Amino acid sequence: MNDSQNILIKAHNLCLSIAGRQILDGVSLEVKPAEIVTLVGPNGSGKSSLLRLLLRLSQPDAGSVEHKIGLRTGYMPQKIHIDPVLPLSVKRFLQLAGDITPHQINQVAEQVGVISLLDHPVQNISGGEFQRVLLGRALLRKPDLLVLDEPAQGVDINGQQQFYQLISSIRDQLGCGVLMVSHDLHLVMAATDQVLCLNTHICCQGHPEDVSKHPEYLKLFGSSLEGLAVYTHHHDHSHDLHGDVIDQKSCDHNHG
Repeated sequence: MNDSQNILIKAHNLCLSIAGRQILDGVSLEVKPAEIVTLVGPNGSGKSSLLRLLLRLSQPDAGSVEHKIGLRTGYMPQKIHIDPVLPLSVKRFLQLAGDITPHQINQVAEQVGVISLLDHPVQNISGGEFQRVLLGRALLRKPDLLVLDEPAQGVDINGQQQFYQLISSIRDQLGCGVLMVSHDLHLVMAATDQVLCLNTHICCQGHPEDVSKHPEYLKLFGSSLEGLAVYTHHHDHSHDLHGDVIDQKSCDHNHG
């Protein structure tokens, strides 16, 4: 990728099938420095599979993923299991991120608001506190790009709002790009530059100021979103009960 393009990561026409089922079909996106891009979609829409392709943890059937030369990525997973009987403090957990100095740990812990928890067992802190610790671990890599998979999962509504504000603040401080998967559209709006709606393919995308109560969006995400701000967009296709696209050409899966 040419650095002059000022793009951290770029995906072009990604296609993926697993066991004969279409997971991703012609997905393209890009993230630039200091930009927050949020990926939303129903369960089974391909969000986790897309993240794996973007992080080069798996390979697409077709399409390409390009990273800026020398790109440093900090990844915050959706879930992480820690043995409840393992004697592991927050500080020790952060040290497992790699060759990290005590100063770096203190600096990041201060940044994400867990400095007072460093000597606490990881198993004894709250869900919201643990999410901040996971974010801190991702920041220890000094990333150009933060990839966050459901970062506010298991956090109460007030904690979610504070967490998204923290992510926005970190973007402002570090100038890093952020690619985030979230179900909390009504909360991430204020901290998001671009939203991409995924359901096997990109159904719609736009800036927060473009949102409205579009009937196709409500059809995709369900009546539970009624009353929340959503993106204005126009579908040139329909989905069947399995989320598969009707009346639209699929991308070519031939390698070459």
